[in-house]
Amino acid sequence: FQLVESGGGLVQSGGSLRLSCAVSYVTVDYYHIGWFRQAPGKEREGISCIDNNGGGSKYADSVKGRFTISRDNAAKMGYLQMSSLTPEDTGNYSCALAWWGSATGCSLTEQSEYVYWGQGTQVSVSS
Repeated sequence: FQLVESGGGLVQSGGSLRLSCAVSYVTVDYYHIGWFRQAPGKEREGISCIDNNGGGSKYADSVKGRFTISRDNAAKMGYLQMSSLTPEDTGNYSCALAWWGSATGCSLTEQSEYVYWGQGTQVSVSS
């Protein structure tokens, strides 16, 4: 498998970024996609996820209304559109895949369900 994130960078507070997750060697249709963030000195947290068929999505309260997750199964891509960024959004952002079999859809908290992980892309927001 291969998951490669891109789109991170340095942005001023209030700015926007679009992260991409390119998936290879995996039939992405069978997997939920999750985006996770690890800020300096903090544990990794789930910030958004989308079901394998795009039918449902979840957001952490901290990003709700500012971030939008999407996916394109034909292109084997996942996306995270981030707007109104603040310094608290600084961190390493990783995408990951979880098998679609959960009856409750994708999870932001059960990180053990995510079996494939990318290396991450750094997002830094200056004040």
